[in-house]
Amino acid sequence: MTEQRLKDRLAVVTGASRGIGWHAALALAREGAHVIAIAKTVGALEELDDEIQKMGGSATLVPCDLMDYDAIDRLGAAIFERWGKLDILFGNAGLLGAVTPIGHLDPVKDWDKVLGVNLTANWRLIRSLDPLLRQSDAGRALFMTSGAPHKCKPFWGVYSVSKAGLEALVRTYAGETEKTSVGVNCFNPGPVRTGMRAKAMPGEDPMTLPHPSELAPYILDCLLPECSDSGRMYDFPSKSWKDYGSPVID
Repeated sequence: MTEQRLKDRLAVVTGASRGIGWHAALALAREGAHVIAIAKTVGALEELDDEIQKMGGSATLVPCDLMDYDAIDRLGAAIFERWGKLDILFGNAGLLGAVTPIGHLDPVKDWDKVLGVNLTANWRLIRSLDPLLRQSDAGRALFMTSGAPHKCKPFWGVYSVSKAGLEALVRTYAGETEKTSVGVNCFNPGPVRTGMRAKAMPGEDPMTLPHPSELAPYILDCLLPECSDSGRMYDFPSKSWKDYGSPVID
Protein backbone atom coordinates (compact mmCIF):
# COMPACT_ATOMS: atom_id res chain seq x y z
CA MET A 1 0.00 0.00 0.00
CA THR A 2 1.32 3.45 -0.90
CA GLU A 3 2.28 5.55 2.11
CA GLN A 4 -0.29 8.24 2.88
CA ARG A 5 1.28 11.67 2.42
CA LEU A 6 -1.12 13.42 4.84
CA LYS A 7 -1.35 10.80 7.57
CA ASP A 8 -2.36 12.34 10.92
CA ARG A 9 -2.87 15.80 9.38
CA LEU A 10 -6.03 17.88 9.76
CA ALA A 11 -7.79 19.63 6.86
CA VAL A 12 -10.71 22.06 6.69
CA VAL A 13 -12.60 22.10 3.38
CA THR A 14 -15.42 24.55 2.69
CA GLY A 15 -18.04 23.86 0.05
CA ALA A 16 -17.36 20.16 0.55
CA SER A 17 -20.83 18.86 -0.34
CA ARG A 18 -20.40 18.83 -4.12
CA GLY A 19 -18.19 19.54 -7.11
CA ILE A 20 -14.58 20.55 -6.59
CA GLY A 21 -14.86 20.62 -2.79
CA TRP A 22 -16.30 17.10 -2.67
CA HIS A 23 -13.50 15.60 -4.75
CA ALA A 24 -10.82 17.59 -2.95
CA ALA A 25 -12.12 16.31 0.39
CA LEU A 26 -11.99 12.73 -0.90
CA ALA A 27 -8.43 13.24 -2.17
CA LEU A 28 -7.30 14.63 1.18
CA ALA A 29 -8.94 11.76 3.07
CA ARG A 30 -7.43 9.21 0.72
CA GLU A 31 -3.99 10.56 1.64
CA GLY A 32 -4.73 10.14 5.34
CA ALA A 33 -5.96 13.58 6.41
CA HIS A 34 -8.87 13.89 8.82
CA VAL A 35 -11.25 16.15 6.91
CA ILE A 36 -13.41 18.78 8.59
CA ALA A 37 -16.03 19.13 5.86
CA ILE A 38 -18.11 22.32 5.81
CA ALA A 39 -21.25 22.91 3.74
CA LYS A 40 -24.89 23.88 4.15
CA THR A 41 -26.40 20.62 2.88
CA VAL A 42 -26.48 18.02 5.64
CA GLY A 43 -27.51 15.10 3.41
CA ALA A 44 -24.67 15.71 0.96
CA LEU A 45 -22.16 15.95 3.80
CA GLU A 46 -23.39 12.61 5.12
CA GLU A 47 -22.91 11.08 1.66
CA LEU A 48 -19.37 12.47 1.60
CA ASP A 49 -18.73 10.93 5.02
CA ASP A 50 -19.96 7.56 3.73
CA GLU A 51 -17.51 7.73 0.82
CA ILE A 52 -14.63 8.72 3.08
CA GLN A 53 -15.38 5.89 5.50
CA LYS A 54 -15.49 3.40 2.60
CA MET A 55 -11.86 4.24 1.82
CA GLY A 56 -10.90 3.88 5.48
CA GLY A 57 -10.70 7.63 6.13
CA SER A 58 -12.32 9.86 8.70
CA ALA A 59 -14.19 13.15 8.69
CA THR A 60 -15.95 15.61 10.96
CA LEU A 61 -19.07 17.14 9.42
CA VAL A 62 -19.87 20.79 10.04
CA PRO A 63 -23.22 21.88 8.55
CA CYS A 64 -22.76 25.63 8.36
CA ASP A 65 -23.75 28.69 6.37
CA LEU A 66 -20.50 30.59 5.88
CA MET A 67 -22.34 33.85 6.41
CA ASP A 68 -22.81 32.75 10.01
CA TYR A 69 -19.54 34.36 11.01
CA ASP A 70 -19.95 33.52 14.69
CA ALA A 71 -20.02 29.85 13.67
CA ILE A 72 -16.63 30.31 11.98
CA ASP A 73 -15.25 31.69 15.24
CA ARG A 74 -16.71 28.70 17.09
CA LEU A 75 -15.07 26.38 14.55
CA GLY A 76 -11.62 27.74 15.36
CA ALA A 77 -12.25 27.36 19.09
CA ALA A 78 -13.50 23.78 18.64
CA ILE A 79 -10.48 22.78 16.54
CA PHE A 80 -8.15 24.29 19.13
CA GLU A 81 -9.84 22.43 21.98
CA ARG A 82 -9.79 19.07 20.21
CA TRP A 83 -6.58 19.14 18.15
CA GLY A 84 -4.62 22.27 19.07
CA LYS A 85 -3.57 22.92 15.48
CA LEU A 86 -4.66 22.86 11.83
CA ASP A 87 -2.56 21.71 8.88
CA ILE A 88 -4.72 22.57 5.85
CA LEU A 89 -7.37 25.13 4.95
CA PHE A 90 -9.01 24.82 1.53
CA GLY A 91 -11.35 27.79 1.04
CA ASN A 92 -13.38 26.44 -1.84
CA ALA A 93 -16.96 27.60 -1.25
CA GLY A 94 -18.18 30.35 -3.55
CA LEU A 95 -21.20 31.95 -5.19
CA LEU A 96 -21.59 33.27 -8.73
CA GLY A 97 -24.37 35.75 -8.02
CA ALA A 98 -26.47 37.40 -10.70
CA VAL A 99 -24.98 37.85 -14.16
CA THR A 100 -26.43 41.29 -14.80
CA PRO A 101 -25.41 44.95 -15.19
CA ILE A 102 -23.81 46.35 -12.04
CA GLY A 103 -26.62 48.84 -11.57
CA HIS A 104 -29.20 46.05 -11.55
CA LEU A 105 -27.66 44.07 -8.67
CA ASP A 106 -29.81 43.66 -5.59
CA PRO A 107 -27.87 45.18 -2.67
CA VAL A 108 -28.59 42.31 -0.28
CA LYS A 109 -29.40 39.22 -2.34
CA ASP A 110 -26.64 39.78 -4.90
CA TRP A 111 -23.96 42.14 -3.56
CA ASP A 112 -23.90 41.41 0.17
CA LYS A 113 -24.40 37.67 -0.21
CA VAL A 114 -21.71 37.11 -2.87
CA LEU A 115 -19.19 39.35 -1.10
CA GLY A 116 -20.14 37.68 2.17
CA VAL A 117 -19.40 34.13 0.99
CA ASN A 118 -16.59 34.75 -1.50
CA LEU A 119 -14.63 37.35 0.46
CA THR A 120 -15.74 38.07 4.03
CA ALA A 121 -16.17 34.41 5.00
CA ASN A 122 -12.63 33.65 3.84
CA TRP A 123 -11.32 36.56 5.90
CA ARG A 124 -13.23 35.23 8.90
CA LEU A 125 -11.73 31.77 8.29
CA ILE A 126 -8.24 33.27 8.20
CA ARG A 127 -8.98 35.29 11.33
CA SER A 128 -10.23 32.20 13.17
CA LEU A 129 -7.80 29.58 11.86
CA ASP A 130 -4.51 31.41 11.32
CA PRO A 131 -3.27 30.77 14.89
CA LEU A 132 -3.95 27.06 14.36
CA LEU A 133 -2.19 26.95 10.98
CA ARG A 134 0.85 28.53 12.62
CA GLN A 135 0.94 25.62 15.09
CA SER A 136 1.48 23.18 12.20
CA ASP A 137 4.98 22.32 11.00
CA ALA A 138 3.72 22.99 7.46
CA GLY A 139 0.39 24.83 7.45
CA ARG A 140 -1.12 25.22 4.00
CA ALA A 141 -3.98 27.52 2.95
CA LEU A 142 -5.44 27.49 -0.56
CA PHE A 143 -8.33 29.60 -1.83
CA MET A 144 -10.38 29.12 -4.99
CA THR A 145 -10.17 32.08 -7.36
CA SER A 146 -11.08 32.57 -11.03
CA GLY A 147 -10.03 34.28 -14.22
CA ALA A 148 -12.91 36.73 -13.65
CA PRO A 149 -11.01 39.42 -11.69
CA HIS A 150 -8.33 39.47 -14.39
CA LYS A 151 -10.82 39.92 -17.21
CA CYS A 152 -13.67 41.90 -15.62
CA LYS A 153 -16.23 40.79 -18.21
CA PRO A 154 -19.40 42.86 -18.54
CA PHE A 155 -22.27 41.65 -16.33
CA TRP A 156 -19.98 39.57 -14.09
CA GLY A 157 -19.33 42.52 -11.78
CA VAL A 158 -20.13 41.16 -8.32
CA TYR A 159 -18.31 37.87 -8.91
CA SER A 160 -15.25 39.61 -10.39
CA VAL A 161 -15.13 42.11 -7.52
CA SER A 162 -15.44 39.38 -4.90
CA LYS A 163 -12.61 37.34 -6.40
CA ALA A 164 -10.40 40.40 -6.89
CA GLY A 165 -10.88 41.15 -3.20
CA LEU A 166 -10.13 37.54 -2.32
CA GLU A 167 -6.87 37.61 -4.25
CA ALA A 168 -5.84 40.82 -2.48
CA LEU A 169 -6.71 39.20 0.85
CA VAL A 170 -4.72 36.06 0.06
CA ARG A 171 -1.69 37.98 -1.20
CA THR A 172 -1.68 40.08 1.96
CA TYR A 173 -1.98 37.00 4.17
CA ALA A 174 0.85 35.32 2.25
CA GLY A 175 3.07 38.30 2.93
CA GLU A 176 2.19 38.27 6.61
CA THR A 177 3.10 34.58 6.91
CA GLU A 178 6.23 34.78 4.76
CA LYS A 179 8.61 34.04 7.65
CA THR A 180 6.47 31.26 9.11
CA SER A 181 5.83 27.63 8.18
CA VAL A 182 2.47 28.61 6.58
CA GLY A 183 2.13 28.65 2.78
CA VAL A 184 -0.77 30.60 1.25
CA ASN A 185 -1.91 30.47 -2.38
CA CYS A 186 -4.85 30.75 -4.77
CA PHE A 187 -6.06 28.14 -7.25
CA ASN A 188 -7.62 29.07 -10.59
CA PRO A 189 -9.71 26.12 -11.85
CA GLY A 190 -10.69 27.58 -15.23
CA PRO A 191 -13.87 26.22 -16.83
CA VAL A 192 -14.98 23.08 -14.98
CA ARG A 193 -18.09 20.89 -15.15
CA THR A 194 -19.85 22.32 -12.10
CA GLY A 195 -23.30 23.64 -11.28
CA MET A 196 -21.91 27.17 -11.02
CA ARG A 197 -20.42 26.95 -14.50
CA ALA A 198 -23.71 25.62 -15.91
CA LYS A 199 -25.53 28.60 -14.40
CA ALA A 200 -22.99 31.04 -15.83
CA MET A 201 -22.84 29.44 -19.28
CA PRO A 202 -26.21 27.75 -19.90
CA GLY A 203 -25.55 27.11 -23.60
CA GLU A 204 -22.22 25.38 -23.06
CA ASP A 205 -21.82 21.62 -23.48
CA PRO A 206 -20.62 20.50 -20.01
CA MET A 207 -19.06 17.36 -21.46
CA THR A 208 -16.41 19.52 -23.15
CA LEU A 209 -15.14 20.62 -19.72
CA PRO A 210 -12.92 18.84 -17.18
CA HIS A 211 -14.72 16.93 -14.44
CA PRO A 212 -14.13 18.30 -10.89
CA SER A 213 -12.34 15.07 -9.98
CA GLU A 214 -9.60 15.95 -12.48
CA LEU A 215 -8.62 18.97 -10.38
CA ALA A 216 -8.29 17.07 -7.11
CA PRO A 217 -4.70 15.80 -7.59
CA TYR A 218 -3.50 19.32 -8.40
CA ILE A 219 -5.29 20.82 -5.41
CA LEU A 220 -3.76 18.10 -3.26
CA ASP A 221 -0.27 18.95 -4.50
CA CYS A 222 -0.80 22.59 -3.44
CA LEU A 223 -1.66 21.44 0.09
CA LEU A 224 1.15 18.97 0.73
CA PRO A 225 3.88 19.90 3.25
CA GLU A 226 6.47 19.79 0.47
CA CYS A 227 4.71 22.50 -1.57
CA SER A 228 7.08 25.46 -1.12
CA ASP A 229 5.13 28.04 -3.14
CA SER A 230 3.44 30.90 -1.32
CA GLY A 231 1.89 34.15 -2.49
CA ARG A 232 1.22 32.66 -5.93
CA MET A 233 -1.63 31.18 -7.96
CA TYR A 234 -1.85 27.70 -9.43
CA ASP A 235 -3.50 27.87 -12.85
CA PHE A 236 -5.16 24.54 -13.65
CA PRO A 237 -5.79 25.18 -17.39
CA SER A 238 -2.06 25.69 -18.01
CA LYS A 239 -1.00 23.28 -15.23
CA SER A 240 1.48 25.83 -13.92
CA TRP A 241 2.21 28.25 -11.10
CA LYS A 242 1.81 31.91 -11.93
CA ASP A 243 2.69 35.15 -10.22
CA TYR A 244 -0.19 37.56 -9.73
CA GLY A 245 -0.59 39.79 -12.75
CA SER A 246 0.39 37.01 -15.16
CA PRO A 247 -2.19 36.03 -17.80
CA VAL A 248 -4.56 33.21 -16.89
CA ILE A 249 -6.51 30.92 -19.19
CA ASP A 250 -10.26 30.95 -18.56
